[in-house]
Amino acid sequence: QVQLIESGGGLVQDGGSLRLSCAASGRTFINYSMGWFRQAPGKEREFVASIHWSGGRTYYADSVKGRFTISRGGAINTVYLQMNSLKPEDTAVYYCAADDVAVVPGRGVGYWGQGTQVTVSS
Repeated sequence: QVQLIESGGGLVQDGGSLRLSCAASGRTFINYSMGWFRQAPGKEREFVASIHWSGGRTYYADSVKGRFTISRGGAINTVYLQMNSLKPEDTAVYYCAADDVAVVPGRGVGYWGQGTQVTVSS
């Protein structure tokens, strides 16, 4: 059974930074993609960023480009999301996602984490 375990959420002031972590367990992914989505109250879940393990290609939503950075951890099946210059509109539950093919907007995701709350106060 695959599990995605997120950590690193919390409360931060406008302009602050947070780093989210996600570790996958239960199987060894090969040639896969991991990423992050978020869902704010009353809104649909939206794509934030993703990285493909083969080659390290990254994808970002326009709303976070230049502020967020996704990277692979030293341990296999681990991904980080460094969030800088946070804004109140970044407030949401952030979900880790993994897939054997791709984590991209508009495509289904194979595996989801439970979510971690990020709150940015103004």
